[in-house]
Amino acid sequence: MVLNEEYKPMKRLLSGNEAVARGAWEAGCSVASGYPGTPSTEILENFARYPHVYAEWAPNEKVGLDSAIGAAYAGKRSISTMKHVGLNVAADSLFYVAETGIEAGLVIVSADDPSMHSSQNEQDNRQYAKFARIPCFDPADSQEAKDFTIAAFDLSERFDTPVLLRLTTRVCHTSGPVEVFEQQQQLPEPGKYPRNIKKYVVIPANARQLHPVVEARVQDLAKYAETSPLNRVEWRDKKLGIITGGIAYQYAREVFPDASVLKLGMVYPIPEKLIKDFAAQMDAVIVLEELDPFIEDQVRAMGVTLFEPTTKPEFPLSKSVFPIFGELNPLIVRNAAKAAGLLNGEAEELPNALQVELPPRPPSLCPGCPHRSSFYVLNKLKIPVNGDIGCYTLGVAPPLNSIHTCGCMGASIGVAHGAAIAGDKERHVAVIGDSTFFHSGIQGLINVAYNRSNTITIIMDNRVTGMTGHQQNPGTGLTLQNRETIEVDIEAMVRACGITKVLTVEAYDVDVIEKTLKQWMKEDEPAVLITKEECALLPSARKQYLPLEVTDQCNGCTVCFRIGCPAILKSEELDPKYNRSLAEIDAALCTGCEICAQVCPRDAILFRDQVRAKQVN
Repeated sequence: MVLNEEYKPMKRLLSGNEAVARGAWEAGCSVASGYPGTPSTEILENFARYPHVYAEWAPNEKVGLDSAIGAAYAGKRSISTMKHVGLNVAADSLFYVAETGIEAGLVIVSADDPSMHSSQNEQDNRQYAKFARIPCFDPADSQEAKDFTIAAFDLSERFDTPVLLRLTTRVCHTSGPVEVFEQQQQLPEPGKYPRNIKKYVVIPANARQLHPVVEARVQDLAKYAETSPLNRVEWRDKKLGIITGGIAYQYAREVFPDASVLKLGMVYPIPEKLIKDFAAQMDAVIVLEELDPFIEDQVRAMGVTLFEPTTKPEFPLSKSVFPIFGELNPLIVRNAAKAAGLLNGEAEELPNALQVELPPRPPSLCPGCPHRSSFYVLNKLKIPVNGDIGCYTLGVAPPLNSIHTCGCMGASIGVAHGAAIAGDKERHVAVIGDSTFFHSGIQGLINVAYNRSNTITIIMDNRVTGMTGHQQNPGTGLTLQNRETIEVDIEAMVRACGITKVLTVEAYDVDVIEKTLKQWMKEDEPAVLITKEECALLPSARKQYLPLEVTDQCNGCTVCFRIGCPAILKSEELDPKYNRSLAEIDAALCTGCEICAQVCPRDAILFRDQVRAKQVN
C-alpha cells in the first residue's frame, strides 16, 4: 500500500475484530455486508464508523455475501463478515464466486468458535477454503488481523479469487497493539460494469471452462505460498520443530519457547517445499492447530513424518498429539505435550492463574425479558416446542424448560412442520425471533402455509437483534449506519406468506397468550402469534423501569419462581404456616414487567406506590 510520507504509523489497542475493520478501511474497501453473529459482529459495527464507506446488515449471510460479490463485480473492494455457521448459509454463494473470480478484491470473514462459547458447533472453516479452492489466511493476533486483511485484498486481485479470512473467538475478542495509518488507500474508480458472460454467467457450459482455471489458480497460489511473507520460519533449537498457524502459534511460543517454528499465516494452499525443508532439519516435527487436523493431514500427505507419542492421549487420535475438539490454551497444550513425552518434568510450570476454576454462571433470560411470558405459558401447557437460535433459546433452561429441539437459524418452523406432517399426535409450536424470522424463517412459514400443516408459530418480536448485542434488522426501521428506512411489518409479511390466522399481542400479557394458545390448540390449521415488546435492555426500555415489591400476602407458594426471573429471589424468611421461603425482589434488577405479578395467585406482587397505598389504607 502506497501512502503519503507525511502519514506516520501510530499504535492503537485494537481487538482482532476492530483490527480487521481497520485493515479493510486502510485497504480501500468501500462496501461491507454481513449478518451479526458472535464472535464476528464487531467487525461491521466498527467498519461502519469509518468515512467514505457503505456498510449494511443483510437479512442473512447469503444475502450479505451476494451483496459483497455484486460490489466486487462492479469494481469496488468489498468484505462480507459472518460467524462460522453463517458460512453454511452463504456456501452456495461462496462456491459460485470461487468459480467466477471478481473485478476488485473480495474478502470473506469466517469467525470460528472453538469450544462453542456461543454456537451450536465448532466446525473448522479452513475446510471451506480447500473445498471451494480459495486461499485462506489465519491470523494469530490483532496486528496480523489487520495486516492479513490488507494482504487478502491484494492477493484477491492478484489471483482473481475471493480470500477467506478465518478468525477464531480468541483472536476476535483479544486486544493488542496494532500499527495503523490515518489514511485510506486511494483506488482508481471502477470502469463500466463487466459484460463478460463466459466468466460471470456460470451456466454449465461456462462452468466447465472455469473449473480448470480454478485448479490452475490453486497451483499458482501454492507456488506463491512458498515465498509469501505470511509464512515464516523462526529458527531456534532443532530438536523440535512446530508447524502451526492462527492462535495456536501463541501457545506454541509460550509452551515451547526453545523450539523452531514454521508459522503458516496462509493455511491453504500450504507451501510444500518450505514445509519439507523445515522438517528435514528437525529431529522431531509436530503440528499444533485448533480443531481439525487441517494442516496435519496435508503435511502427512506430503510424506513428512510427524512425531508419534509413545503414550496415546485420551482424546480421539485423528490428531497425533493435541485434542481435535475444544479451544486450546497453554495449559491444554502443555498437558497434551507432557503426556506425549514432548516435555520433561523439569519444564517450567505455567502460572497457577490458568488453573483457577471460575464459579459457574448459568445463562438465563434477562430480568424483564419479553420472551419469558410465552415460555412460562408453553411450560404450563406442556406443549412440544421446536426452538431456534437467539436470546429465546434460553427458554430451554430451568425452570422454564420449554424448548425441546434447537438446530440452526430458521430451523424451528421447518422442524415443527415436519413433526406435524409425520403425524405426531401432539400439537407442535415453533418459536422464532424477529431477526431470525427475517434471516431464514420466512421460507419455513411459506412451507407451512403451502403444505397446510397445523403448526403454531410464535414470532417473538423484541424490536432488535438481541442475542448479538442490539443490531438493527429489517423490522427496526434503522440501518447499520443509523439511517431511517422502511420497517417491515411482520404481521403483513406473515399474511403474505399465506397464513390467515394471525394475532399480534403484547409480549408481557400472560393471560392473552395463554388463552390464545389454548384456543388455537383446539383448531386444526396453521397459526402465527406475534408477541411484540422491545428488549428490556434497550435504552428506551431502561427509562421506564419501575421495580416491583413483594407484600406480606406472599406465602412462599413458589409460582413466581417458576418464571425464572433473576430479580426474584428466595428470602431467608419462611412462611410460618408452610415453612417455605418467601419471595423477595431485587430492586436493582427488576424492570417492572409484571409477569411475576400476573402469575402470582395471591396478588402479593405490586408496584412500590401500590404497596404504600395499600399500607395507608
